[in-house]
Amino acid sequence: MSGFTATETTKQTTLGNKVSCSGIGLHSGSQVNMAIYPAAANTGIIFKRLDVPLEQSFIPAYFDAVCESRLGTTIRNRHGVTVATIEHLMAALWGAGIDNAIVELDGPEVPIMDGSSEPFIFMLECAGVVPMAAPRRILRVLKTVEVRDGDSVARIEPNRDGDEGCVIGIEIEFENPMIKRQVSHYDFREVTFKQSLSRARTFGFEHEVTALQEMGLALGGSLENAVVVGKDRILNEDGLRYDDEFVRHKALDCVGDLYLAGCRIDARFTFIRPGHAINNALLKALFADESAYVISHPGKMEPAYPFLPSVPAYA
Repeated sequence: MSGFTATETTKQTTLGNKVSCSGIGLHSGSQVNMAIYPAAANTGIIFKRLDVPLEQSFIPAYFDAVCESRLGTTIRNRHGVTVATIEHLMAALWGAGIDNAIVELDGPEVPIMDGSSEPFIFMLECAGVVPMAAPRRILRVLKTVEVRDGDSVARIEPNRDGDEGCVIGIEIEFENPMIKRQVSHYDFREVTFKQSLSRARTFGFEHEVTALQEMGLALGGSLENAVVVGKDRILNEDGLRYDDEFVRHKALDCVGDLYLAGCRIDARFTFIRPGHAINNALLKALFADESAYVISHPGKMEPAYPFLPSVPAYA
């Protein structure tokens, strides 16, 4: 199921059943319970906070709802209610081919689990994917759009004539000798998200931990849910899952952030030293130029941002 690609179905999908889990929020350090429900066609991905009044509780997973991109992607609705660290779950939903779902949380952050998307992929595989009658919305890029921020670059280009699907080329570089420069390429017409990226964990640097925690960040971080990089070694007892786990995780983050387009994108992407902020800036630049893309079955997904209390019934 997690081998789903954008070209394998022309129909929208949702989960076959509800699935749930609990875990620690990476930055809040608080226990969070999460459930993912099937949703009606044209719902998209919507988060729902159970710990706020119902009329304020729905938050659309959409690029213009992003309010914070430091060390994770946070979205906010018009009532100021937020959900943080959504990118690993969004990547899993993309990788599993899920178009419509309601994600219920009893706190302000998606649980970090083991720091990768693998636990979420497992949950979605258990739930199953159900095709729906409504046609799938797919965004096809018509011309190149690029954004830069210092040494960081994010670019989206049309596929070659006759091609479909998503291709990502990515390069990262850190001064730390355990990472250095890593370059990779993922053609999701040939490999699945589960195979290539889902197990890659988030990472951080030993010397930054204290400073982050003093800022109220990474309060739930541990060797159980992140790769911690020292000056000359990996602190995790079992080491890395891949020699290039760092660039794989950065690509995973890009996939999750890009799914905030509200639909799947057929295009070729290039990222150099990416981060959540420039990933979001790329989507904003793309959607700001209506001549740069076309969407199949372009009717607005409902509900759209800013989100209204009336929500389609769960499927």
